[in-house]
Amino acid sequence: MTETYRIQEADIATQNAKALPALQEDYDALRRRLSRNGSDIETITSAVAAFGVALPSWGVGTGGTRFARYPGVGEPRHIFDKLEDCAVINKLTRATPTVSLHFPWDKPSDIKATRQFAEELGLGFDAVNSNTFQDAAGQKLSYKYGSLSHTDAATRAQAVEHNIECIELGKALGSKALTVWIGDGSNFAGQQHFTRALERYLESAKAIYAALPADWHMYIEHKLYEPAFYSTVIADWGTNYLAATQLGPKARCLVDLGHHAPNTNIEMIVARLIQFGKLGGFHFNDSKYGDDDLDSGSVNPFQLFLIFNELVDAADRGAFDVAPAYMLDQSHNVTDPIESLMSSAIELQRRYAQAMLIDRARLEQAQAENDALMALETLKAAFNTDVAPILAMARHRKGGAIDPVGLYRWSGYRRHKQNERPATARQSAGIV
Repeated sequence: MTETYRIQEADIATQNAKALPALQEDYDALRRRLSRNGSDIETITSAVAAFGVALPSWGVGTGGTRFARYPGVGEPRHIFDKLEDCAVINKLTRATPTVSLHFPWDKPSDIKATRQFAEELGLGFDAVNSNTFQDAAGQKLSYKYGSLSHTDAATRAQAVEHNIECIELGKALGSKALTVWIGDGSNFAGQQHFTRALERYLESAKAIYAALPADWHMYIEHKLYEPAFYSTVIADWGTNYLAATQLGPKARCLVDLGHHAPNTNIEMIVARLIQFGKLGGFHFNDSKYGDDDLDSGSVNPFQLFLIFNELVDAADRGAFDVAPAYMLDQSHNVTDPIESLMSSAIELQRRYAQAMLIDRARLEQAQAENDALMALETLKAAFNTDVAPILAMARHRKGGAIDPVGLYRWSGYRRHKQNERPATARQSAGIV
């Protein structure tokens, strides 16, 4: 690898020294306020510092729309560039210690070198993602009419083989999970036999499940629509739950916040999956109209808070046999992806911290007494608390930046990468 620009710890220390006095003042003021309500700021700060969310390798490139993609400067050209950008996010936020790779997009020519480079950057690998929703270069059979549920047995076998290959790649990287999302479905009434399509999917999924190592999990995603617009095979959490249940204990349901109908009560779905012991994790993003893949918390921050309310409540009750996996899954079309991912990771920490501030005893009493207004006011009291000093202090104590976006812009990282990464006709990051 050639010498590349890196943000140094000394840069972080210098900038933090300027911001620390004001932060300490705000932190101490918040400490006094929270203590009046019986909350210990140090407990919350420690929990925030321990919270981590995986980065999507594809998220550090510019996304796109159905019509066009407008690439930014200094975009990652290959897996090493992607890891380098992910490392910057983690260095500044100290909240994104792992990366989730997507195959074949990220299939490395030298997997040992890939893992070694990630370790040098202080990164590990989260769940690996298979891709049977589009045809890869040189692929023998097409997924135009489906993959794991295709009517053709040979096409299904090809899709199963790809997923098993992803497991093998993941094992070499040190991953412990496989995420499976398919675009299988139909665009016209009568095009597909609903029951037989699901039966074929389950048969294929069982073959993938059988290849899982003993200490792995298989995360199944559901999605209401797209690319199939009349029906999708795994369209909702109920079908997802059924599939995960039939496969076995290593199969869990993954909740992507954009994969539901508008205004769906996602926090209740989360509660149900926790109750049934099948919540695997999340792909965090935000949505206004559909699967928009917007920055987390940019449209509906209260919904994100309510989801973390369910997660914190479940953790307090000891309801998790396996901790949920957290990953960002976003498309950055008009922003610098690094800035958006930093902002989103911090947003998750924000809602997590606020959820820990909820007066649980007061909330349970209001629920028992059917006092709807007081229950809502209890939630809003936590949601309206500015926990920014907690987040900044947690970053500072772990060696991150008090102001990650500000430091990133001050460093000129993107400008350096523009010089180091000449634009090519085709970039390997971003989704159109």
